[in-house]
Amino acid sequence: MSAIAAVPINDLKTQKYDRQLRLWASTGQTALENAKICLLNATATGCEVLKNLVLPGVGNATVIDDAIVNDTDLRGNFFLDASSIGRSRAECTAALLAELNEDASVTSMHKSPTELIHNQPELFDNFTMIIATNLHEKDMLALSDLCDHSKITLIAVSSKGLCGVFRIQAPEHPVIDTHPENAVDLRLGCPFTELLDYVDTIDLDQLDQTDHGHVPFVVILLKYVNEWKQQHDNQPPASYSERNQLKECIRKGMRTVDEENFEEALANVWRLATTNTITSNVRNIFEDQSCENLSAQSNAFWIVARAIKDFVSNEGHGQLPLSGKLPDMKSDTPRYMALQNIYRQKALSDLEAVKSRVRNLLREIDVPEDTVPDKMIDDFCKNAAHIQLLRYRTLRDEYVTAPSKDTIANTIQMDENMYYYLIFRAAERFFDKHGRYPGAQGGTNSTDVSLLEQETRSLMEELGLAIEESDSFKKAANNFVRFADQETANIAALMGGLIAQEAIKMITSQYIPINNTCIFNGIASTSSVCEL
Repeated sequence: MSAIAAVPINDLKTQKYDRQLRLWASTGQTALENAKICLLNATATGCEVLKNLVLPGVGNATVIDDAIVNDTDLRGNFFLDASSIGRSRAECTAALLAELNEDASVTSMHKSPTELIHNQPELFDNFTMIIATNLHEKDMLALSDLCDHSKITLIAVSSKGLCGVFRIQAPEHPVIDTHPENAVDLRLGCPFTELLDYVDTIDLDQLDQTDHGHVPFVVILLKYVNEWKQQHDNQPPASYSERNQLKECIRKGMRTVDEENFEEALANVWRLATTNTITSNVRNIFEDQSCENLSAQSNAFWIVARAIKDFVSNEGHGQLPLSGKLPDMKSDTPRYMALQNIYRQKALSDLEAVKSRVRNLLREIDVPEDTVPDKMIDDFCKNAAHIQLLRYRTLRDEYVTAPSKDTIANTIQMDENMYYYLIFRAAERFFDKHGRYPGAQGGTNSTDVSLLEQETRSLMEELGLAIEESDSFKKAANNFVRFADQETANIAALMGGLIAQEAIKMITSQYIPINNTCIFNGIASTSSVCEL
């Protein structure tokens, strides 16, 4: 009998999570495995969110709910069955969710989320993210304050019938690896010295037909830009019309009608328009007070951001560190490798300069050098042109302290989904007065619609919104009452996917999450994202 070699655990995990590792790599997977998630209320939508976090391998999840399963729960929640009736909803859902992935630890607490929020707030300090579903507004505001104080990410979720709203509240959230669609930085509009020196070594006129067809388009473009500058007072083609004239010059240089490298050069003339790699987002980060005024309390993001800002002002000559990525292009191997090496060496040189500045800054603020890992500096330099910083308003800001009146007023004129946002909030006021949600527990539809419209108008008056008896408003109120405070399985599943996607972005600090509210309208199959 032949021996069967044991497969290392890491290899098994790589095989298991192969697809998602391509999306967020091992760093993202590690962050996911270290996450501690709390789900408040095991509603259908909440369980769908947790399902989509357990499957990719979230480390720890806790379901907190004091409800007892009844017949209504079975209608839309796939993580409950007939045997669950009369038992703890938290325990039943956690047990089935745990079966989805042996790598994830899913536990339950049969306790009231409301009581814990008000009486045992310290319990939530153990979590990195809280997903709260269908909490009453006053409890959600208390939870918002708690999360804001403890710097915990909160995702507030409300789902009724065919519509839902979720809202992210989080501490300052920097994103270094945003995964932009076009991350190639060739510096054609602002070439560096080493690249120009290499271009000067190639004489297109002296090349035979074979070599002429294998010159990288980067070289071709810079060659023709140099010729253009010689004829135009050393000025590059700056306008759209001038770049079109440059294209004609390049076409005339083609020896055959199908030289692919020249076609690539023509297709990339637009890159000459980019003469500065610093976007407004990056500039705002550089000008932020947290970047200007470093201290021993500054986190690693701001230290590296300051180092890169100083690099731009000195060694970078106004440009960000080069990423060093080179796309595929028509070329022979020797020329492509030579060009690739030039970009790589320039990127490494920039990286070392930034690392040196980081070390100097750490010494200045008297912080250990290992506070900022080399990999973070490497990632920052590779993605410097696309970094993002998100600052989230709290729910209390949105609801009480500083409502986004202008945003709501401007959005509601173009997007009827904003009516659902207002109605979800008005429904909480309805609950406070009547002890139930519109359409639930025997309420008559016509009466509840009228009362809900009244609460919505009152909210709109407080927000300074013009009250219009539009068809969209009346339809939204009627639809909400017909939902009868129930969740539907299909919308719960869809909302679960949307929310889990944003949760993973927050956990991994990769890709750009929403800021801050998403409204889903299943009746019209539309969604809206706005900052409220």
